[in-house]
Parts: sequence; C-alpha cells; structure tokens
Amino acid sequence: MQQLFNVGKIVNTHGIRGELKILTTTDFPEDRFAKGSELLIIPADGKAPIPVTIETARFQKNMVVAKFKEYHNINDVEKYKGSLLKVSAERLGKLEENEFYFHEVVGLEVVTEDGEKLGVVKEILTPGANDVWVVTMPDGKELLLPYIENVILDVNVPEKRVTVRLMEGLL
Repeated sequence: MQQLFNVGKIVNTHGIRGELKILTTTDFPEDRFAKGSELLIIPADGKAPIPVTIETARFQKNMVVAKFKEYHNINDVEKYKGSLLKVSAERLGKLEENEFYFHEVVGLEVVTEDGEKLGVVKEILTPGANDVWVVTMPDGKELLLPYIENVILDVNVPEKRVTVRLMEGLL
C-alpha cells in the first residue's frame, strides 16, 4: 500500500463551475496546488481514493480555491465536502539542502542550544506570517515555537533532533 500525506481538507464548494474551497495542511501549498499537480481525494464516506489533477488554484486568506480537471460543475464536486486531499509519497518531490517536509519534523526531539531537552514536535500550524511548531513538553504542557531563524537554529532529521534558542517570553 502506498504512503499518503495530507495536503488539505475540502470544506465547501465555490461558485457553480466545480471549484472547491480547501483548507490547506501542507508544507508547500504553492507546489501541491500548482497546475497539473496530481492529488487524491479521500472521500469522507470511506470509499476508494479518487485521483484528480489541479486545473486552476488561487489562494484566498487561509484557503485555496481549486478546480480539478476532471470536474466541471458544482453537482460533480458537492459530494466531496469533508473529504481529505492527499499526495502519494512518490509525488512529494526532491527538496533542496536544509529543506524538509512537515511529516519529517513531527516527532523530532527539541533541545535548546545548551542541550536542555524541551520535548517533542507534536504538530506544525500554518497560521499566516510564519509556521508555528507545537512542542509537547514532559509535563504535558505545549510550547509554541515560531519557525523563524532566531528560534529554530538547526533541524537534523537523520538524528531526529531540532535545536532551538528560546527567546524571552516563549516559555
């Protein structure tokens, strides 16, 4: 069975020409929703995945409004509200040096530059200006770390470790 990665969730239709509003959950939305990108709709009702190809996409606030090449009106796509969009592992693409996918970061141990263990990356939020890494600390509390150069110093995927500098007010 192939490995699939989340790209977004279809939350609504948009207009009558088959466009869909998608809440993105992907690390490279400009690549995932580029014209010609191949994705899979994972229907909310548990039916088999449906391959689709992006025909057009535009970003609106924290959503993507996309149209798939295979569908041309609202009646064709309405049934997909609530469904997930995923990409197969072989379609992820190669990354540049010092780049990584969200799924590679989730689960990594987080330590300060002094070696103090802070916890484990639980999830990555994409609220706007910069991503926010949610770290579960040993006491169960959550630490929110902005993904900025001054805070996230090093991401070492092979060693499963992220080194950070805690700026005043983060803890």
